[in-house]
Amino acid sequence: HAGKGSDPEWNETFVFTVSENATELVIKLLDSDGGTDDDSVGEATIPLDGVYTEGSIPPTVYNVVKDEEYRGEIKIGLTFTPEEARDQDQPEENYGGWNQSS
Repeated sequence: HAGKGSDPEWNETFVFTVSENATELVIKLLDSDGGTDDDSVGEATIPLDGVYTEGSIPPTVYNVVKDEEYRGEIKIGLTFTPEEARDQDQPEENYGGWNQSS
């Protein structure tokens, strides 16, 4: 099964929103062994400055650490898509169809 065993491969894409001042992404890995609570395997911290300046970073290996102990590694690639810059003083776009015709 993907995502299980000692060498899992998820090969999934996740989309999430980062706040403007976020400097890093922390991935928490949980071991789901059915029936019991998910155990924390550890976490990987990914600095985001590279993805902001380059727009994306290729799949890179990050250390997975728990209680400052090395637990393995995870390979993750990131792409940053900025939200369309909205002009604060411009009115919201008018939606067609509501214009009064004389």
